[in-house]
Amino acid sequence: MPSPSSPAPSRASASRWAWVIGLAVTGAFLAWAVRGTHWSEVLAGLRAVDPLLLVLTVGLATLTFPIRLIRWRVILRDDREASLPSRPLWHAVTIGFMANNLLPARAGEFARAYVASRQVPVRFTTALASIGVERVFDALVMLGLMALAIASPTFPPRSTLLGTPLSRLAERAALLFGALFVVTLVVVLRPAPWLALFERVARAVLPARVAGRLASMAEGLVAGLTVLKRPGRFGAMLFWSLVLWLTNAASFAVCFRAFGLPVPLEGSLLLQGVLGFAVAVPASAGFFGVFEKATQLTLQIYDISPSLALAYAVAYHVSTFLPITLLGLRSLARVQLHLGDLRRARTAEPVAGAEGP
Repeated sequence: MPSPSSPAPSRASASRWAWVIGLAVTGAFLAWAVRGTHWSEVLAGLRAVDPLLLVLTVGLATLTFPIRLIRWRVILRDDREASLPSRPLWHAVTIGFMANNLLPARAGEFARAYVASRQVPVRFTTALASIGVERVFDALVMLGLMALAIASPTFPPRSTLLGTPLSRLAERAALLFGALFVVTLVVVLRPAPWLALFERVARAVLPARVAGRLASMAEGLVAGLTVLKRPGRFGAMLFWSLVLWLTNAASFAVCFRAFGLPVPLEGSLLLQGVLGFAVAVPASAGFFGVFEKATQLTLQIYDISPSLALAYAVAYHVSTFLPITLLGLRSLARVQLHLGDLRRARTAEPVAGAEGP
């Protein structure tokens, strides 16, 4: 019988399967990315990169994490709607993104909520819901910026991605996330009847203990969505989302210049949008393979060769991977946790404020 501090066999099995599936997806995408690659051109591209511009690229990419912290403090509040302290939330942000780099199946989202619930007086489900709000806003903002890139006069006409017109892909994604946002807004504006309906259905089909726990989790999730009915905070969240993704796009644009690629500035908006949806594929930790192939496919729209696009993708990915991973490991040590604790975060709901900052 497993101890309370160790994962149950079913969880351990699920974790192993996540690794296996992730590695298989990563291997397939890496094989796809390197097929037909001219390694001499890849190495020549890497040798020709401007080191100062690459350092600036890394600086801009890393700057997005403090911006994420500012935005998260706008969204996530305690039970009295008071702001939460920055330092413990910074640890949660860095640990979460470090976990996405080192653990499979986007474990970092759960790890971030788990760490927050241990460091500040907020429920795990509330923190997780606030991250869900971030993701919906991220998708909508990236889609809007992608639309600007596609509407630009410099955008190559009749461009496709995997045989589908880019404009159609953006339109479908916008409909999906727009519908999700509307449903979320409907629930958060009048949560009581929806929560009551959810609890009635849960109690009708599940044991009372399980239904009660799910109802409690649903309340925590809805609590994390209250920012949507606070106009001032809603506007601040939208503002910081734009700052975040324009800063991130700037890092791609500077890296274009570091490699001497003739890609217009708006190409960075398109690239980050494609990557934002590509990393939703269940690849292994760090999104390796998926990141490289998505970058290749996007830059080929601007007539960048697959080999040079691969050099760009590898340099950007590896150089920006390291700072947040190191920052996350440092934060992990500061809050006295281990990677094993983060693997259990998906099924854990710690007591809010179990540990002080």
